[in-house]
Amino acid sequence: MKIGVKMTRRFSPLMRMLWIGLVFVQSLQTLAATAESYLQSGDAYVSKGEYTTAIKQYTMYIELHPTDVIGYSKRAAAKIQLRHHFEALEDLDKVLDIDAKFLQAYLHRGSLLRQLCRFEESERDYKTFLEFKPGNSAAEKELSQLTQSRNALDKSLSLLDTGDFSKALEYIDKVVLVFSPECSKAKLLKARLLIAVKDYSGAISETGFLLKANENNLEALLLRGKGYYYLADHDVAMRHYQKGLRLDPEHSELKKEYFKLKNILKKSKSAEENMEKGKLRMAAEDFKAAIQLDSSHTAHNVHLYLGLCKALVKLGRGKDALESCTSALEINEELVEALVQRGEAKLLTEDWEGAVSDLKIAFQKSPQDMDIREALMKAERSLKLSKRKDWYKVLGVSKTSSIAEIKRAYKKLALQWHPDKNTDNMEEAEAKFREVAEAYEVLGDDEKRMKYDRGEDIEETGMGSGGFNPFGGGGQQFTFHFEGGFPDGFHYGFQ
Repeated sequence: MKIGVKMTRRFSPLMRMLWIGLVFVQSLQTLAATAESYLQSGDAYVSKGEYTTAIKQYTMYIELHPTDVIGYSKRAAAKIQLRHHFEALEDLDKVLDIDAKFLQAYLHRGSLLRQLCRFEESERDYKTFLEFKPGNSAAEKELSQLTQSRNALDKSLSLLDTGDFSKALEYIDKVVLVFSPECSKAKLLKARLLIAVKDYSGAISETGFLLKANENNLEALLLRGKGYYYLADHDVAMRHYQKGLRLDPEHSELKKEYFKLKNILKKSKSAEENMEKGKLRMAAEDFKAAIQLDSSHTAHNVHLYLGLCKALVKLGRGKDALESCTSALEINEELVEALVQRGEAKLLTEDWEGAVSDLKIAFQKSPQDMDIREALMKAERSLKLSKRKDWYKVLGVSKTSSIAEIKRAYKKLALQWHPDKNTDNMEEAEAKFREVAEAYEVLGDDEKRMKYDRGEDIEETGMGSGGFNPFGGGGQQFTFHFEGGFPDGFHYGFQ
């Protein structure tokens, strides 16, 4: 270094300037060669699909040539491959800031803006390109795709308002996302439509892609939370709502969904706790309140309807219980427990055949369940009992009536329908008199009455089967002796 300094000191000023100029030129040549190597290296990495490394190479080239549009243009293309669309737009903007006549940048930026469904900006770029290159087929084709995509998106929004969700989905899938595949507005609309048609898993999947691109996308968090909510995955739904509200505490839709879910969970928990404590009326009210918070939340409401049905069955409110269990089965017809509870509700409303039908289906679905088998046997016994004569009804007494009350009722009816007192309607009177006598034969005997009340067959012993005949004629003879007198001089002794 000292020698060089001494040598330069021996040079004349002119020679020193020439020597410095030579060194500078050599440095520029070295720099140019280095920059070119970065460009070539970036191209090589792009050809291998290693876009992140390629971007680094192009960035080093740009640092050496900050006003060269080639570096920005190539880096933008690599960023598009990585779906870093907004960063790519920045590079394309820089290209056109440097050189407003770099036409390919207009075409590339227009294409990227179309894919992002930024239609007005995209249209300006295509038209600018076509001003310089009128009739260019590639630009005209893409401009046509832009128009189709924009019209289809508008149509989808219109169909959303009219409730034609399936048709709106067709426009989104078959047009908008074909020509504008990176359109977040269309993807969010698609997620809303999927929720509307109850494809909750599809909505979760669609919003998952959006959140991968931007984890703070509030609408995607909202819609994904709703997808999990309607699948009754409440913990995950709540986490999405909470994250969104941390980003924007005043977001109205997020607040609405968060508090709705919170109230549903609170009421559902209260209902279950009251059931466990035997507070059936309070439980029933809580179940109803939880259902009313969102009647469309079928995945959760099916359990609320079932819980409500159980509470109402235990309260003896068969008609109301029947309605609740039917609502549960309309949501899930395979719900065995709802079939069992509806069978119990039908027993309460004395729909014996309906109870047997429900319990038979339940037992076929769960043949190992002895509780269902026992309930089915009970229903079949009730059905059988319902088909025999109600002797209590015949005598006009209750099932808790004493033997003395039964005897008085029988005496009164026997006197009322005695054939000798009904000569004008002898046939009807004989039938009524016979029926009254048959009823008393069963209910007037403690042993027979107990068997009758238990639903046991007593026909084979000749009781209550129609074989009893107070008038003789081959049947059992029955003699009436009434103490006191009938009007018109009839006298009978009662034993």
